[in-house]
Amino acid sequence: MTPHRRTTGRGAVDQNEDGMDRTVRNEALSRDFREELTGNILPFWMTHVVDEERGVLHGAVGNDLRPVGGAPRSAVLIARVLWTFAAAHRRFGNPAYLAMANRTLDELSRDFWDPVYGGLYWQIDRTGRPVSDRKHHYAQAFGIYGLSEHHRTTGDPRSLDLARELFRKLEEHAFDRSGGGYIEGSARDWRPLEDRRLGPADLDAPKSMNTMLHMIEAYTNLLRAWHDRTLAAQLGGLIRVFIERIVDVRAGHLGLFFDEQWRPLSESVSFGHDIEASWLLCEATDALDDRPLRESARRISLRLADAVHRDGLGPKGSILADVSPVTPTDPLQQWWPQAEAIVGFYNAFQLTGDERFERTALRCWTYVKDHFVDREGGDWFKRLGPNGLPEPGGLKAGPWDCPYHHGRMCLEMIARLTERSQE
Repeated sequence: MTPHRRTTGRGAVDQNEDGMDRTVRNEALSRDFREELTGNILPFWMTHVVDEERGVLHGAVGNDLRPVGGAPRSAVLIARVLWTFAAAHRRFGNPAYLAMANRTLDELSRDFWDPVYGGLYWQIDRTGRPVSDRKHHYAQAFGIYGLSEHHRTTGDPRSLDLARELFRKLEEHAFDRSGGGYIEGSARDWRPLEDRRLGPADLDAPKSMNTMLHMIEAYTNLLRAWHDRTLAAQLGGLIRVFIERIVDVRAGHLGLFFDEQWRPLSESVSFGHDIEASWLLCEATDALDDRPLRESARRISLRLADAVHRDGLGPKGSILADVSPVTPTDPLQQWWPQAEAIVGFYNAFQLTGDERFERTALRCWTYVKDHFVDREGGDWFKRLGPNGLPEPGGLKAGPWDCPYHHGRMCLEMIARLTERSQE
């Protein structure tokens, strides 16, 4: 989690613009993020999401802390929990976090792994039978992300072997050798998938920003664990395709869905993905020995951060939801764009020293503490309605409701604030 490439910029001074000593302020903020992670987020997942009867995770848990009966178990959720606890153990060395990471590794490799064709099922039921045996490449990417983090934390060859096997499957079945990038998904036997949507709200498109972004994330982390020349080359190519085909430099936003020739199929904008990509692209190019690509990614990063700052901020400091020509503003607020905004804007501050980015990151953190953090039940509310209250019947854990966005945000901010306080 330690950032590699931060520039000093004019923001690296002893005091920030309100006169507070920056070192003292950063140390206090670092403690704040650590307390949120270790005292609220991680304990919730260890206490309320583990199905002790079967030794696996519940498929879903509501805001009322009750497991949702019959909810399928999602490979994306398990892989994200694996990453979160492996990364937390690597940071803090807590044996309880390692035990949770090992538990989810066992679940992913035992229950989700296809023994015939390889790769991860999309969803299984409580007993381990496939509910959806399709091989969404998005899920394989998160498998790589979680497995590679487990290996980085433990040195366990089993997790690295599985991560490399998923990489090989994606290169064989997902990589588009003519158009570049990666297609959305495959059937169980890795033949083309007819309905390629991740969810009902998505377009049935051959390629998407979302899958590309999280493949970049996964390949970056795998490269940290496995210094392979082919992997590095594929990651570099993926970043270039993302910058050249997915980023709309003029508007400063990302396209969301594309055909095989990268023609856009949607005019919608996702501010959360824009700001998430702004810092993940920097992290990815830091893993490569390619200075021109690194500089290009930084320019794109700041273009994205500027556009979200201009177009995507709510009046009280939150990040707005997706917008489209049909729905100019979605009134539903989700937890993950807020978490990504805190890291993304702070990353922009570190790159430039421009304190408006720092102020925006910390204002968003204040908004999160006031509205999303559940101080009674633990963790965060994942969605807020137009009235700013938790969504009725909402989930704390579910196929998409996980600890990885806000858990990673805390880990990132601890590392970044610690680094700045030592400059």
